[in-house]
Amino acid sequence: MALHIPEAWVLLFVIPGLVTPAAINHEDYPADEGDQTSSNDNLIFDDYRGKGCVDDSGFVYKLGERFFPGHSNCPCVCTEDGPVCDQPECPKIHPKCTKVEHNGCCPECKEVKNFCEYHGKNYKILEEFKPSPCEWCRCEPSNEVHCVVADCAVPECVNPVYEPEQCCPVCKNGPNCFAGTTIIPAGIEVKVDDCNICHCHNGDWWKPAQCSKRECQGKQAL
Repeated sequence: MALHIPEAWVLLFVIPGLVTPAAINHEDYPADEGDQTSSNDNLIFDDYRGKGCVDDSGFVYKLGERFFPGHSNCPCVCTEDGPVCDQPECPKIHPKCTKVEHNGCCPECKEVKNFCEYHGKNYKILEEFKPSPCEWCRCEPSNEVHCVVADCAVPECVNPVYEPEQCCPVCKNGPNCFAGTTIIPAGIEVKVDDCNICHCHNGDWWKPAQCSKRECQGKQAL
């Protein structure tokens, strides 16, 4: 007895068989943008994550290897998480350093100014000098100049003079004081006129002289 199959079923069986992979139009299914780029450029990039480290020039370092990335002078160690680099606290450069080298991880001062500048002149370390008669100075190892200014004592006269290359004034004629407008030497009594004899205060040369009246001489009896 023959099996009777409806014509509609036969059509359903035939149609799937007619559809082959070659019949699919790829233009109807555009590729992803990433796939298009790969097929067009034909570039394959190696992924070194977890396997190594790459520096700025493209050189690959193994895990555990030390290297200097880019222009850095501080070393790095290649780890699975990427390079781990030293970040030291570098010492401060001396403000008077005249030569600095950057060969190591930290800049290093190779030459420090070994002299002092004072009023336009240079002095060696520990050199002593006198920029003026009243100043005594020394160039310290810190390149700084320390000076001491002379403290002059009060002169023992009312007419002191300044000699060349001397800081403090001197009394060329010895201690004295004023008796009126007249300068008299200290230590003796001086007859300043016919009626007055004066002498300087002992130690107080800036005070006026002490005078006493005596019997005036030179008067003629009437």
